[in-house]
Amino acid sequence: MGSPTRQMWAILAAAVLGLLVAGAALADREQIHLTAAGQKAARSAVITRADIGSAPGWTTKVRKPDLSGDTGCSNFKPKQSDLVLNGAAEVEWTRPGLDFDSEAQVLQTPAMVRLDWQRTVLASQVLPCLRANFQKQASGSEKLVSVTRLAFPAITSYTRAYRVLLDYTENSQTVRLFVDIVLIGKGHTELTLTTTAALAGEPVVKAAEIRLARLLAGRAT
Repeated sequence: MGSPTRQMWAILAAAVLGLLVAGAALADREQIHLTAAGQKAARSAVITRADIGSAPGWTTKVRKPDLSGDTGCSNFKPKQSDLVLNGAAEVEWTRPGLDFDSEAQVLQTPAMVRLDWQRTVLASQVLPCLRANFQKQASGSEKLVSVTRLAFPAITSYTRAYRVLLDYTENSQTVRLFVDIVLIGKGHTELTLTTTAALAGEPVVKAAEIRLARLLAGRAT
């Protein structure tokens, strides 16, 4: 089996970032009123160097969260205009064969988080939308295998996860990858943790993914 290249991880990460279904990635755009307190809360709820341990080889990228409001699915446009966003932060950590991306969005009230969860994460259109977008964005070297709900610990009362399986072929060698999208709501905060890795390493990566999700939720307001 071949090892995915850095270029492949970058391609996959870019594709995944456009598909996340929490918070701002929706057609009916929420009101954006960023505050100092909201930004501080969002930045405290994304992955830090200490969170991923002392192993060498990690690189990091601070991203500007996509607040454009487009899922790419014409039949998935839940209401967002009555929600107010006070903070948003995103950071990605990558090493060969592994990518963790974390995003935090802070809404004005916990009631808004509850509404958003009901309208978006629990919507029946989520799974078909993810599947359609991954299928649409797959390159010639990528083949979508499946998109399914993923069993995941109930870190908060608002926890849901999805797994995407992809076959990536390079130089006549194919490796199966998984992309886990974990969505968590707590207090004012909506969290998205996205993990990309080779399926062969899933047991170890899954344990790290759960640990990170607990850490982020613990710091969420």
